[in-house]
Amino acid sequence: MSFRVGIGYDVHKLQEGHDLCLGGIVIDHHKGTVGHSDADVLIHAIIDALLGAAGLPDIGTLFPDNDDEYKDIDSKVLLRKTIDLIGKEGYSIVNIDSIVCLQSPKIKNYKKKIKEVLADQMGIEVNQVSVKATTTEQLGFIGSEEGISSRAVVLLVKNIF
Repeated sequence: MSFRVGIGYDVHKLQEGHDLCLGGIVIDHHKGTVGHSDADVLIHAIIDALLGAAGLPDIGTLFPDNDDEYKDIDSKVLLRKTIDLIGKEGYSIVNIDSIVCLQSPKIKNYKKKIKEVLADQMGIEVNQVSVKATTTEQLGFIGSEEGISSRAVVLLVKNIF
């Protein structure tokens, strides 16, 4: 068997008047993510980790932020396209481990739903997806709620049939 590991990272600005898109759901909060797409940092980090593990170009190359096709796109669409791409390369997901770094809101009550949405979009089991969260103890751009970041690590296996 051939295993491949990938890591992804994303960061987006937080601003009032925008939805807080995280892991394929919208979380009620006074600030939301700003970006060319829906700015879902968790999905973007997972996409980059998947692409990296499969040896494919990064998210910015495949889904550029200067292409109107991706303006305001739901990141779940990009995730499904990525799953198709890694499938064409002969890879399947073993597991995904991720972390979201934000000061507020607390997402512990959303993590189960996020995992369910992500697993459904990728065609994997919920127990193959880990979503954790942390703060920066009010330090830096995350601590002052100017932004949000996410990291993800994935393990892929090459299909042998």
